Amino acid sequence: MTKTTAKLADRREIIYFDQDDSAVRNSIDLRPLEPATGLSTVRRDPATGAWVTIAAHRQGRTYHPPADECPLCPSRDGRLSEIPDSDYQVAVFENRFPSLALDTAAPGTGSGGPLRAERAGAGRCEVVCFTADHDASFADLTPARARLVLDAWTDRTAELSALPGVEQVYCFENRGAEIGVTLAHPHGQIYAFPFTTPRTVLMIGQAERHRAETGRNLFEDLLAAERADGVRVVLAGEHWTAFVPFAARWPYEVHLHPHRRVPDLTALNEAERVEFPYIYLELLRRFDRIFVEPGQLAQAVVTPYISAWHQAPTVRGEELALHLELFTVRRAPGKLKFLAGVESGMDAFVNDVTPEAAAERLRQVAS
Repeated sequence: MTKTTAKLADRREIIYFDQDDSAVRNSIDLRPLEPATGLSTVRRDPATGAWVTIAAHRQGRTYHPPADECPLCPSRDGRLSEIPDSDYQVAVFENRFPSLALDTAAPGTGSGGPLRAERAGAGRCEVVCFTADHDASFADLTPARARLVLDAWTDRTAELSALPGVEQVYCFENRGAEIGVTLAHPHGQIYAFPFTTPRTVLMIGQAERHRAETGRNLFEDLLAAERADGVRVVLAGEHWTAFVPFAARWPYEVHLHPHRRVPDLTALNEAERVEFPYIYLELLRRFDRIFVEPGQLAQAVVTPYISAWHQAPTVRGEELALHLELFTVRRAPGKLKFLAGVESGMDAFVNDVTPEAAAERLRQVAS
């Protein structure tokens, strides 16, 4: 793998990842851009203890541009984009409209004690472009190219985790207009948070209670139980297993775990890295077949989904195990799972599909 780092016109960093060791990426960003400045703060909710990011400057971010004005396509034929090179394999750059930024100008001056805790939203937000092909998706990548994305995620996890003040690195992909994606080009994001995210705090607390009660790790026990039961296992390899969780929140939700417990992407070994692309690509392709009638699987549809890597934070993360959660907001053909009063108001999910039925469907649509 070749990693090439450069600067965009407004001094944001861009990083190219290439399979070919001889790749040269030396194009210059010729756009007349002013230096970007972050203006976010993070405020702690005194009722729950959760940190909330306030980033009002993002209201003006790019929103559903036409394909010929896509900012994530390569710069070609006189049209300049966020990526100066005329082609790329995987490109990562600092978000132009970041929720969090190391050089944030917002002071974070909340001074009301525990009821008004506030500080500058110091962190980093990056965009990960999986391919130069505007009309492709992650599922269209070859295993070698998917491995390159994994290597990029790993590289960014290592570097961002080492930044001062960063507590957690979160790599994820939103796909589909139903999810709220504002750019159609296949891409994901990486957030380097200055706090541990609320869902991670809950998982760590549950894992610590499990350790105190049993002397064992919660995630190792969860994986062993699902593999032994088998009814919710969707796909299993030598080093990874994908299963629908026993208490799935979403109609179609899959958790993908390495068999060996590790804290984050940097700790995966070579055998685990080699197998991951095959397992993950198969899962994504199955998601695109969920809502297609039997006998018509060649006419796969684009299923909206969120793919989220859970990684241990830099503090109090000893019990958390690396795993990926993949889920869709679609519950049936033409029907979405809306988070309405119960889910949004009380965070109490009601699932319309049994986890066992979801697992069976995902096994039915295997390649």
